[in-house]
Amino acid sequence: MKRPEDQALARRTVLAISATAGAAMAWGTAGRAAARGRKAPVHQGAVDVEAARLERKLIELRRDIHRHPEMPGQEEHTAGVVAGQLRAAGLAVTTRVGGNGVVGVLRGSSPGRTVAYRADMDAVPPKDIVGGGPAAAHVCGHDVHTTVAIGVAQVLARLRGQLSGTVVFLFQPAEETLTGARALIDTGVLELTGAEEIHALHCGPFPVGRFAVTPGFGLPGLDTAEVTLAGPDAPNAARQLAAGISALSTVTPPPTPADLERMISDAQVPDGPLARFVTVRSRAQEAEVSVSYRCWPQERYTAVRQDIRRLVASFPGARVHFPTEPFPAMVCPEGDADTLARHLRRTLGRDAVAVLRAAFPPFSGEDFALYLDRMPGTFTFLGVHTPGAPITSAYPHYPDFGPDERAIGIGVRAMAGWVAKRVCA
Repeated sequence: MKRPEDQALARRTVLAISATAGAAMAWGTAGRAAARGRKAPVHQGAVDVEAARLERKLIELRRDIHRHPEMPGQEEHTAGVVAGQLRAAGLAVTTRVGGNGVVGVLRGSSPGRTVAYRADMDAVPPKDIVGGGPAAAHVCGHDVHTTVAIGVAQVLARLRGQLSGTVVFLFQPAEETLTGARALIDTGVLELTGAEEIHALHCGPFPVGRFAVTPGFGLPGLDTAEVTLAGPDAPNAARQLAAGISALSTVTPPPTPADLERMISDAQVPDGPLARFVTVRSRAQEAEVSVSYRCWPQERYTAVRQDIRRLVASFPGARVHFPTEPFPAMVCPEGDADTLARHLRRTLGRDAVAVLRAAFPPFSGEDFALYLDRMPGTFTFLGVHTPGAPITSAYPHYPDFGPDERAIGIGVRAMAGWVAKRVCA
């Protein structure tokens, strides 16, 4: 339950957004009735020209954000940079939405649909970096996502006279802890702005210049369990139980770069080895076992919970507790993903799109799931792998993650054209 002061803050946030984005809300409803009178979509050629003009400054912007990684919920510097860039582009901006979230509203010159675009701003906490790390770091690419979204806003703002409808940019905090989307949604921003669909991208281990869509798939959710053991031998029993629970995994983190590349290929195989999986992390500490696991499809959570209960029952006096319901998987609507793939092939070439046939990667989740549970949309992987570089340099959460910065301009071109098209759909 929210505290009274939290409810008051959420209310003030909604009122602030209403003051700056009232026209956006109106066009989100009445604008749909005027659909026949709106303009044709912004021409992709115009998008490409403006994106090219901005590319060098956007790369510099990404480097600035990269130098200031901030833990989930602590995105003060990044939020300030985002707000400043959006205001300079002429958007109506509201800050501190759902924590450190920033909302920018861009209204076109004629009525149309209202489309949302989301980017995440936080860095990866040290414990979530593969092998651990000394401090938070942008090894997931959120600095790239944020920069691309700013670029999309700047391009469309420059082409405002040709743009129909309204674009709502959501710069979200705390994705790494799977809490930012809920906090932002709870402010009522989606309803207030009248958003009809939502789009996002994420860095992925694909060649720079290539995107990956996930029709009918996406990213797994997350479930957790806490086990307490009893008796004088409880610490030893906890270690045995942790090992047994970990053995439920059907997929484990790839031990070598070659194994990692094989997993990426497997994700593109229909009904392949990643079509169904369970991956478990189980850790014993004294007389307790902490468990977190992901699986696909998400209906498997029921069976995995039963397996965990069965294993726990074999230790007399042990008790298991599942603190919350499983966090939902992100499932990308098939038709929307296919439509986006066609757009990307027309924009960037026939070889610009790979299609994933499995939830990928199986070792991380994504709270964009909460948006897609409420409305249609797309979630796309932006290829950031530099030719000849180790695959780990393009795979999120690895310590040597270093995306090819050419992906920024490519992402801006693709997503600005896509969003401009969607407001006219």
